Amino acid sequence: MLVGICSDTHDDLDLANAAVSTFEEAGVDAVIHCGDVVAPFTATPFDADFEFYAVRGNNDGEWALQEVVNEFGTYLGEMGELTLDDREFAVYHGTSEAIVDALVGCGSYDYVVRGHTHQRVHEERDGTVHLNPGGLPIPGADDSYSVATLDTDTGEVEFHEL
Repeated sequence: MLVGICSDTHDDLDLANAAVSTFEEAGVDAVIHCGDVVAPFTATPFDADFEFYAVRGNNDGEWALQEVVNEFGTYLGEMGELTLDDREFAVYHGTSEAIVDALVGCGSYDYVVRGHTHQRVHEERDGTVHLNPGGLPIPGADDSYSVATLDTDTGEVEFHEL
């Protein structure tokens, strides 16, 4: 299964559309948005030909976001657990590094996907892969926006700069 992972689009509709185009070209089966969509209009491009899951980010202040996402996907709230292709995922925006560390270290998940820092991360600890696709460029973080694709069959992760 091919899973697309993105985060921190922060109401940048052009980036959201570019992410969806990248995921469609790659042929993903599902997309996980790790939070900070911000407003409902930025979520609507993800109403596409793949499963869609999203968690709440610290800048997602519009409560209508949950309703809009649930019209075409699944809004997981503050944190979610998913099973995709027999792989266990924890999905969390990442505002607490202690919680991220606990999720990665607990041994319950194959993948912990998160956002918030706007920096790409791909690391493994004791059989759990920790992924952050990056986010809208901000000072002190990545210089460009990227999304990631994960092949659950091979474990291969690819970052796509947009």
